[in-house]
Amino acid sequence: MSQNRVFGITGWKNSGKTQLVTRLVAEFTRRGYKVSTVKHAHHNFDIDRPGADSYRHREAGASEVALVSGRRWALMHELREELEPPLEEILSRLAPCDLVLIEGYKREHHPKIEARRVDASNTAPLAVEDPNILAIAADHAPEGESLPLFDLDDVPGMADFIANAVDLPQPAEGVLP
Repeated sequence: MSQNRVFGITGWKNSGKTQLVTRLVAEFTRRGYKVSTVKHAHHNFDIDRPGADSYRHREAGASEVALVSGRRWALMHELREELEPPLEEILSRLAPCDLVLIEGYKREHHPKIEARRVDASNTAPLAVEDPNILAIAADHAPEGESLPLFDLDDVPGMADFIANAVDLPQPAEGVLP
């Protein structure tokens, strides 16, 4: 189980999830919080490129490759024939922080805001099937919604909602409110 507070942004493809997560990260950071993120990818993604040393290490059979520099480090774990790890396992690997924002993971059981856009690949509401969706963020006015509704651009309002939902303590003194 993760020691960090978690909150998710979910929705269909092209619903505005990534933009919303990045804007929320910027808002919480501006408020003085340390934020980490987890993004679920539904396709065969790669953060490495053919020919790079780390790529060659993985291709040679390394199960994990750590890339380390004076500015950042990354750990790539090659699943090979293993199943995708559960979200809790990924969360347990994260360093302590104030908040982890999770993008995607529609079927997991953490509190979430559902992002909706008129131009999304699918416009069927997810909230009707997921009691973990606590609010909706949309670029339009969905009809018949009983959950709290935010405009997709109301990032401060959603940040307040998330902070309240996960009982996020106030940041240290001297930080912008």
